[in-house]
Amino acid sequence: MTYRRWIALLSLVSGLVALYLALWKAGFMGRIVCGGAANGCEYVQGSRYGWFLGVDVAIWGTLLYALIVVVASVGTLPKHEDARWPTTLLLALVGTGVAFTAYLKFAEFVILKGFCPWCAVNAVVIVLDLGLVLLDRRRLARLAAPPAATPAPVA
Repeated sequence: MTYRRWIALLSLVSGLVALYLALWKAGFMGRIVCGGAANGCEYVQGSRYGWFLGVDVAIWGTLLYALIVVVASVGTLPKHEDARWPTTLLLALVGTGVAFTAYLKFAEFVILKGFCPWCAVNAVVIVLDLGLVLLDRRRLARLAAPPAATPAPVA
């Protein structure tokens, strides 16, 4: 399986987790299934850090992961499998996700002193995505490198 396929698969799973959190927050899922900690999912999701620009952060996450899935999937098509643009775009999307996740994890752990296991799934996936994008970038750099010179035959 290629790096881009792994990115698409992991991001699909994480996007579904984000969608679950968004649907829960919108009142469509009943009680949230979360380890039962006092400062757990409900506490973290209900805090002011559960919103960004007036939109639920889980919706932002769902949209980001959907974009990542689409770009990574298109990047696996034969005509794009060695193209640089999918990896460049994935690096921008995933980099944004890593930065935003770092901000949210800081707020969750340091400011709120809470822990949301569902949020942790998303944090792990976005970091894995970053590693996979960097590996794909390295793969493309190797493809672009000129072949090593062969030594001249000795007469």
